[in-house]
Amino acid sequence: MFRGAAVVMGVASCGKTVVGEGLAQRLGVRFVEGDRLHPAANVAKMSSGTPLTDEDRWPWLAEVGASLRGDDGVIASCSALKRVYREHITAAAKRPVFFVFLNGSRELLERRIGERKGHFMPPSLLASQLATLERPTKQERAGRFDIDQPVETIVDQAAAWLLQQQV
Repeated sequence: MFRGAAVVMGVASCGKTVVGEGLAQRLGVRFVEGDRLHPAANVAKMSSGTPLTDEDRWPWLAEVGASLRGDDGVIASCSALKRVYREHITAAAKRPVFFVFLNGSRELLERRIGERKGHFMPPSLLASQLATLERPTKQERAGRFDIDQPVETIVDQAAAWLLQQQV
């Protein structure tokens, strides 16, 4: 049983929600969709094709972190593109947080975001997310999972990694 807190992270269209939902189901914990925690002003800004600034992100990241508080297992989705963002989430969570980094090639991400329907994040913002991304380092509580494999495989690998982390 997973009793920790984890964030499925990465740029737009890497599969945060589908992997996060699968992980939560596999581990028997609750799932928090980080995009739903964005204030309306952030959604409007991104919908217009304008990248968020750090100042736009801080309150949202604090909400993501607050959603991870407690002693029960929980999985959230959040881009968490910079190390300082991950540190902000962890501080707001008031507990250790593990990060499941979904990594993929620019070509695969561009194809996926071009096929996505009904999301406020336009394809034009992918480049700014890739430019902002600071891949987690070995000093962070993070595992890297490549998205060029079936979702079930990613969920299996990430679940096994998370369970191993809490030993």
